[in-house]
Amino acid sequence: MREVDYGEVRVTDHRGRDDLLSAGLGLAGLAGLPLPFVNPLDPTAEELRQRAIQTNWKGIADLGPLGGYGTVYGGVPDVPGREYQAFARIPGARAPHRVLLQLPDHFDKQKRCLVVAPSSGSRGIYGAIALAGAWGLPRGCAVAYTDKGTGTGYFDYADNSGVALDGRHAKRGEAELEFQPSPAPPSAGIAVKHMHSGDNPEADWGRHVIQAAQFGLAMLDRAFPDQAPFTPQNTKIIATGLSNGGGAVLQAAGLDNEHFFAGVVALEPNVYATGHGRAMYDYATEAAIWLPCALSSARFAGVPFARMPNGMPPPAWLLRCASLRAQGKLRGDTVAEQAEQGYQYLQARGWTDEAISTAASTTAFDLWRVIAAGYASSYLRRGATDMPCGFRYAALGVGGLPGATDPFARAGWWADGAGIPPDKSIGLFGGTQVSTDPTLIGMECLRALWTGGDHEAQALHASIAAAAARLPRSDLPLWIVHGAGDGLLPTAFSSEPYVAWLRGEGREPNYWRVPYAQHFDAFLALPGFGEHHVPLLPFGYAALDRLWSYLYEGATWPTDVPTPAAQPRGAGALARSMLGLP
Repeated sequence: MREVDYGEVRVTDHRGRDDLLSAGLGLAGLAGLPLPFVNPLDPTAEELRQRAIQTNWKGIADLGPLGGYGTVYGGVPDVPGREYQAFARIPGARAPHRVLLQLPDHFDKQKRCLVVAPSSGSRGIYGAIALAGAWGLPRGCAVAYTDKGTGTGYFDYADNSGVALDGRHAKRGEAELEFQPSPAPPSAGIAVKHMHSGDNPEADWGRHVIQAAQFGLAMLDRAFPDQAPFTPQNTKIIATGLSNGGGAVLQAAGLDNEHFFAGVVALEPNVYATGHGRAMYDYATEAAIWLPCALSSARFAGVPFARMPNGMPPPAWLLRCASLRAQGKLRGDTVAEQAEQGYQYLQARGWTDEAISTAASTTAFDLWRVIAAGYASSYLRRGATDMPCGFRYAALGVGGLPGATDPFARAGWWADGAGIPPDKSIGLFGGTQVSTDPTLIGMECLRALWTGGDHEAQALHASIAAAAARLPRSDLPLWIVHGAGDGLLPTAFSSEPYVAWLRGEGREPNYWRVPYAQHFDAFLALPGFGEHHVPLLPFGYAALDRLWSYLYEGATWPTDVPTPAAQPRGAGALARSMLGLP
């Protein structure tokens, strides 16, 4: 199990005005504006790393002035050390996944600890730093990351360029690239590894996690040859992840038949076991079509992001009700009647009021369509030029139309991107028609890939089935933490059926369904949103603390731990008492 297929290993030191956890920015710097590149057309590897760390912190944690990070929970101490980075490859994969070990100078050789963390969402290599790095590095643990075959190594066909190991922009043939798709003309637009590698990386997320841990052990051997070998028998390996990263560590847990992991903590996991719960693609395509109308119901009038400043739902949402009425899927002659029927439809499909309410943010930001278009391409193993339903990624030009790539933005894509466009310089195009409801046709096409029976629908179902989680070993300490108000990965479709399945098979996972927590801690800094919720990260840290006490301090592994009685933050700053943690 120790074989790792990787090539060049890039080793860098991070001390003095630099460090592992914040790249020298500290908490205030992480929360502040991005530092400009000295040469915006050719930023250095050091500048890109600093920007990538800041981007991923701000994309995951609530660093706002009321959020309590660094005062109520968490912290960003200075952690000097080294980084080891490489491209690793799953056997048979077309594209590599990026792996990175952060090794603190105060690594505890007496309590050998390796935390392995896949990125959340489709993020790049630092996509789990706010969870795993913030918890593990100050304790003296080494932390191994993987982008799990996703990441921000975008390839631009306009100049035949991608991203090298150091994060810098490079042309095809000049350096080994994070993602190098099949040749295509310049008009092919932009290729994204998660969506266009042809690998269906989600099916291998568990293997990516295990391979990242193997890379971490190998780099520990290299760093401390007199202490080698580092093995799962003498080094406790803790797997933790959030969102897609949470799903990835649960996939890895299902592959662990050799007692590789000492414990697993998964936050708000995108998890699906065959016959238990619903696959994300299923409920995401459903949400994209039905939620705009359902959220137009008066029962959601006070929900953040569900109304415009004038108190009305967005016009596009009202037009969605009209479209569904014209198709005969809804009855009633008024928006109120149609919206209520849309709500009843989703409720019958398992959506709770709490999930629908917080899904207003996902709906307002058009994330359902973005997710569905990207994942359909990944599941069907498509390239940049043949995405399903006519979708494609291209540089944003004048008026939001496809245009020439901004070379300044392209130079920083690896640091600034989230792994799934659109963003400030890349757009998602196609899947529309000239009508009052232009995006519906594309969404119905994507939905038909789930509900239909043709060969494409069958291929998509097969890819999703290949990513289903397997049963973990019976003695694996396992803790799942999920927000009760998660509107992106509702607990009713993911963690709850998964936990019920584990318990039915004789496993004893701990499960916290945290009141008033939702999917995006970073959204809590947005005006009008944070006061309704609490962050989820502190509960993940608490579960990891319990695992540490069990592994290193002789504590009994807790079972059936009561869920903390969290309370919404309100208009003021977060207080420790609101979390309900001991």
